[in-house]
Amino acid sequence: MTDTLNLVVITGMSGAGKTVAMQSFEDLGYFCVDNMPPTLLPKFWELVKESGKVTKIALVIDLRSRAFYDEIIEMLANLDNTQFVTTKILFLDASDEELVSRYKETRRSHPLAMEGRLMDGIRKERALLTEIRNRAQMVVDTSAMSPRQLREQIFHVFKTSDNPSFHIEVMSFGFKYGLPIDADIVMDVRFLPNPYYVPEFKELNGLDAPVRDYVMAQPATEKFYQQLSGMLKDIMPGYLEEGKTSVTIAIGCTGGQHRSVALAQRLADDLAVDYPVDVTHRDMKKRKETVNRS
Repeated sequence: MTDTLNLVVITGMSGAGKTVAMQSFEDLGYFCVDNMPPTLLPKFWELVKESGKVTKIALVIDLRSRAFYDEIIEMLANLDNTQFVTTKILFLDASDEELVSRYKETRRSHPLAMEGRLMDGIRKERALLTEIRNRAQMVVDTSAMSPRQLREQIFHVFKTSDNPSFHIEVMSFGFKYGLPIDADIVMDVRFLPNPYYVPEFKELNGLDAPVRDYVMAQPATEKFYQQLSGMLKDIMPGYLEEGKTSVTIAIGCTGGQHRSVALAQRLADDLAVDYPVDVTHRDMKKRKETVNRS
């Protein structure tokens, strides 16, 4: 492996936002490991070197590993002396008052105060984390931050040109096969005239020119499509600002073979002018006879 491995160690006070941070790094394309015992790290580094495929890792370390904490400090010191790994420590902190509030809200126990007072656990944790906090290249106080703001700050500092960009998934589907559970936006086009009832179109699909032209020639289709595409183009920047990495738009008709396919393909082609787009026609090749195809 010739490339340097970029390692971000995410650590800090319990309740300060490490889970949000790890999810943010996952969205940035990092291979994330939560609370790996230090005794497994040497083997882990060997596997990473041999694979040659992983170049960015985010490693979450907290006091769930307190029995190994001295080994963690030693491991970080050793990494500083190697040319294989470039290490940055991200330390998340928050005020005692805010940490108490968060623990009260979630009703979880502090890892160092399982049977004692919450504040005693927080003070003990601060003392134990002093050394690693002093070693951190980046300390973030999340006391007044929302999860979204923490995510934005991590993206601002760590996002690079090779990170996965925002992309759109466009899907056609048939309502009789069930709604796609992963869709962010679902549109129903069963109000449009159904090509299924045109004998020469019955065995074709919405990618075939005769069916596509038939669907698009309907006056209701063009009016609907212009309103839909205009709305989507207006709201996509909002998803970007919210930190979304992808949006799935599902367009459904009865069987998912004609109307939804034609419209989904047209929408995908139009959105691809401004965004990376993948298109899937989930039910296009399915056949399931029903009495009512309206």
